[in-house]
Amino acid sequence: MNLTEKLISSHLISGNMISGKEIAIKIDQTLTQDSTGTMAYLQFEAMGIPRVKTERSVAYIDHNTLQTGFENADDHKYIQTVANKHGIYFSKPGNGICHQVHLERFGKPGKTLLGSDSHTPTGGGIGMLAIGAGGLDVAVAMGGGAYYLAMPKVCRVNLVGSLQPWVTAKDVILEVLRLLSVKGGIGKVMEYSGEGVKSLSVPQRATITNMGAELGATTSVFPSDEVTKAFLKAQGREEDWIELSADADATYDEEITVDLDKIVPLVACPHSPDNIKRVKEIEGLSVDQVAIGSCTNSSYTDMMTVAALLKGKTVDPNVSLVIAPGSKQVMNMLAANGGLADIISAGARILECGCGPCIGMGQAPATNAVSLRTINRNFEGRSGTKSAQVYIVSPETAVASALSGKLTDPNSLGEAPLISMPEHFLVNDNLIIPPSPEGEMVNVVRGPNIQPFPKNTKVPKDIRGGALIKVDDNITTDHIMPSNAKLLPYRSNVPFLADYCLTPCDPKFPARAKAAGGGFIVAGQNYGQGSSREHAALAPLQLGVKAVLAKSFARIHMANLINNGILPLVFANEWDYDTIQLGDEFIIKYAADQIKSAVDGQDVIVTHVRKGEEIATRLNISARQRDILLAGGLLNYTKESN
Repeated sequence: MNLTEKLISSHLISGNMISGKEIAIKIDQTLTQDSTGTMAYLQFEAMGIPRVKTERSVAYIDHNTLQTGFENADDHKYIQTVANKHGIYFSKPGNGICHQVHLERFGKPGKTLLGSDSHTPTGGGIGMLAIGAGGLDVAVAMGGGAYYLAMPKVCRVNLVGSLQPWVTAKDVILEVLRLLSVKGGIGKVMEYSGEGVKSLSVPQRATITNMGAELGATTSVFPSDEVTKAFLKAQGREEDWIELSADADATYDEEITVDLDKIVPLVACPHSPDNIKRVKEIEGLSVDQVAIGSCTNSSYTDMMTVAALLKGKTVDPNVSLVIAPGSKQVMNMLAANGGLADIISAGARILECGCGPCIGMGQAPATNAVSLRTINRNFEGRSGTKSAQVYIVSPETAVASALSGKLTDPNSLGEAPLISMPEHFLVNDNLIIPPSPEGEMVNVVRGPNIQPFPKNTKVPKDIRGGALIKVDDNITTDHIMPSNAKLLPYRSNVPFLADYCLTPCDPKFPARAKAAGGGFIVAGQNYGQGSSREHAALAPLQLGVKAVLAKSFARIHMANLINNGILPLVFANEWDYDTIQLGDEFIIKYAADQIKSAVDGQDVIVTHVRKGEEIATRLNISARQRDILLAGGLLNYTKESN
């Protein structure tokens, strides 16, 4: 077996491990963050289960940390009290980004982790099967339910050689994105192996698995070896280590080889993580802002490298440099060893340990500004400024550019600093609150911003509606449900959020959907790529969207649509997309019968009223997903099943 097969088989509850077939796996750990967590816990409460049944569930506060009104603080209080009641550990604001903290304090090789954040695969850096999912799937897992997914293909990424000075793990994953694109990992697990693995530290591996999400991959995973053991020992968790690797004669569905010796500093240009160029190709581009941090590059070794490069230097006067360490542990250690002073002395602005600029939560660039960021996504407008040009780079390239005021290859800085992993990390978990042993005595606090979430109904005889909007390829969840500093405080208020649904594509969409009483979304390839945010399905549901007709879907968003009873229909013939105009009316006759037949591979026929023609679509679902859609969503289905 390869490593992926070993991890899945040890957790397999039902199904056969045949590529594309639905399987169910047991989930050992869950994580949520406050952008998606409020909804996940509202859904968990709706299930009526008194206590989580996982080995460890953790609620993190790392997204909505700008408290410009009562809304975010109210949500934090709700999450803390609901966690306390139901057996969930609570990581307070300021303790750090969920993926960084979970890697440091909770992740265990060989375990499964399901998180309501698309970058949960960060845990693959220590040999976990770590998967991002919608909040409702996470809520079901917390209640002891299985997680269902299509058995992925396994792509071996064979790493040979070793990284040259000034070349980083960020450059490795950018190279993989250059080779495969943002659609290259769909339906796959990226499994890293080869001699090159031994030269990569856990934080480097975690950077690579984190950004595997940008490939569209189900997850990414590294073996658990002596490097993993040393990291966990330094965290005081050596007992959590087990050795894990693929068998010597393991087979894979696909394989690519990446020669680490040949990689050079790379940059992802606007507005996609796979728009890759060599830094040397566009060196000299004037830079207005540099942001270092995010769950991708905010580890202790990342930050110590930044501190070493900034020591005794001054940031270019025309550059705003902002830095956010990934966790309190990292910040504490930087403060204790003088690294933080070196960063501050150079002219950097220090942000709290959280997601911050990566999700547009503060530090929005100026109009038309060029912003270099060590983040994982550079979708248009995600920074908070639609006209900004966001480039993804390594911390080393970021520092070199902040000092020069222009995009600069870090090789220009001379000899690369050698930053080693500490033998012992500073462990202080006083911002992680364990749950009450007597949860029944805890009162859950709900602020006025927490509103009921929309629920679907059983499938009617016929589904009717018009084409409310027609969008292009690679529409992200940031397009579908924007996630900026102004809207994030309303993550528990779907009726409010719905008024902003798909407005980056068409500002009139919400009003049109309301006036029509709902209808259909028409989309191109890879609809719903990016975040796991369930709100990208909940907001359309609030507006009455009944189905999405697309050329193809991103994995998590397709699952979220099904979980909320919205049909994700794939054009059998892509040219039908070109025949559809805004406002065209559709009918899916005998909808329930057609959904039932779809499990057997039969097309779902959508009647195009204006043309008087039939559009053949595919509904790629399992028997279980059929029953979820017929029930009007996973919550209804779960209640009926119990």
